[in-house]
Amino acid sequence: MYRPKHFSVDDTATCHDLIEGNEFGLLVTVDADGAPFGTHLPFVLDRQDGPNGTLLAHVARANPQWRDFGRAPVLAVFSGPHAYVSPTMYASSPNVPTWNYAVVHAYGTPRVMEDEAEVSALMRRLSSGYEGAKGWQYDSTPQDYRAGMQKGIVAFRIPIERLEGKWKMSQNRTPEDRAGVRNGLAASGDAMARAVSGMIPGDDKD
Repeated sequence: MYRPKHFSVDDTATCHDLIEGNEFGLLVTVDADGAPFGTHLPFVLDRQDGPNGTLLAHVARANPQWRDFGRAPVLAVFSGPHAYVSPTMYASSPNVPTWNYAVVHAYGTPRVMEDEAEVSALMRRLSSGYEGAKGWQYDSTPQDYRAGMQKGIVAFRIPIERLEGKWKMSQNRTPEDRAGVRNGLAASGDAMARAVSGMIPGDDKD
């Protein structure tokens, strides 16, 4: 990913925070012909597994993407808040429109989970985070139903080999321009624009 120095974020914990706050990611692989293939998936992040953490997810067994696992490292993309920035928000002029955003790219080589108990544990973990203790439980479904469902998926883990974070939040602008963008987005009726406003740094460009 193109990352000018003032937009680069390499802190592992910061990147993990964005992943966990935006866990519906895009998994990108390359097939035997060199063509890219993408699948949108909910991921679970295990921060403690490996130096950069490990991502866990599953795809439908009918999805051909998993057959390319091991051919080359894959890319998982996690997009955070983003918003249009109007030139009218800047204190200086002339200017052109731009887009502020935060994103994390995670790279690694997937490993298919073969153990049924490990797959079951992943399915519980994927749902429990959203359902809570009183919501729907994976084990509340009949065992034969769960077994059949698990045969129809391919669960996998991606030990993260490299993390790249990019926070394009007007760091290359003057304090006055950043304040204008921050205030302009804060006044927006769009919740995501307001979230971006809160991520724009103050007087310190770094």
